[in-house]
Amino acid sequence: MPNSKSASKAMRHSRLRQAINLRTKYKYKSAVKATTSAITAGESSEAVENLKKAMSALDKAAKKNVIHKNTASRKKSRLAKAIAKISK
Repeated sequence: MPNSKSASKAMRHSRLRQAINLRTKYKYKSAVKATTSAITAGESSEAVENLKKAMSALDKAAKKNVIHKNTASRKKSRLAKAIAKISK
């Protein structure tokens, strides 16, 4: 338990940020999962549409420091590479 007024406010703020970060994390994870499932199903047109959403969600998560920018870049690169592979 916090001992001071400022510590209790910091705890409230921390819980609020945690909720926002989790929401952002779930958004990008679900977008990546949708893209991955479309890739494994072999549906290139659906995968391309989902890739746009996934890239946007990853960029937003990186911008908000939920994930590192290099992690976002790596995930985007791997998804794009997989889509290029099935599009051939």
